[in-house]
Amino acid sequence: MESVRRAAHAGSWYTSNANELGEELERWLGACGQSKSSDVRGIVAPSRVFLLGPSHHYYTPKCALSSATSYKTPLGDLPIDLEVYEELKATGKFAMMDIQVDEAEHSMEMHLPYIAKVFQGWPVKIVPILVGSLSTESEAMYGCLLSKYVNDPANFFSISSDFCHWGSRFNYVNYDKKEGAIYKSIEALDKKGMDIIESGDPTAFKDYLLQHRNTICGRHPISVFLHMLQNCSTKIKVAFVQYEQSSQCKTMGDSSVSYASGVAKVEK
Repeated sequence: MESVRRAAHAGSWYTSNANELGEELERWLGACGQSKSSDVRGIVAPSRVFLLGPSHHYYTPKCALSSATSYKTPLGDLPIDLEVYEELKATGKFAMMDIQVDEAEHSMEMHLPYIAKVFQGWPVKIVPILVGSLSTESEAMYGCLLSKYVNDPANFFSISSDFCHWGSRFNYVNYDKKEGAIYKSIEALDKKGMDIIESGDPTAFKDYLLQHRNTICGRHPISVFLHMLQNCSTKIKVAFVQYEQSSQCKTMGDSSVSYASGVAKVEK
């Protein structure tokens, strides 16, 4: 039976007007300064996009699949690849999330307009996977299970995550004064994590998180992806290309959220 997940955050987190959204995406994509490359997995007309996003409101110790058959966006619907979903269900390792849980979560939805825009005109399907509060062992298990999909050049992977959420409202005020201003300390902390992610070592990333407790909301999806890259036969390297903070914290009463963008390229 057909079941469509609404674009629940359209009109609040981003515009619900298709023309406005299309123009905004054109402007933002054009301003990113990144040229298209055949080495970037997914740029060469993939037919399937895997979405891995953290769960902000719903607790599950597993990865969960959607009960919907398609995701609505202001730029058009994106159908879920039900064939891949059946393969994942057959493993017995995935939970199912109901439509209310799905629509309440923003992490994957925020990627959908970009996917709809970039792949406009292509019959692309999506594979949304909500990544729960996984144990270290589960991160490795899901990474191994999903690694076979990395080897298929028809697949593209979109990992949803912010970086440091700093401030008392996030219950995180780690400040290394030797780095200078607070925002510089946050940047140094984030970039230490980004360097480790670029190394491709999921164990080192886990050690970093245990040591610094950095409030990276997508730490579990990132860890799963690192295990996927470690277990696949295709040699892929992650490289970060952009880093920003929502504001520059200068006092202990300030707050900010960090954002980092990276690409995973096939190494020649």
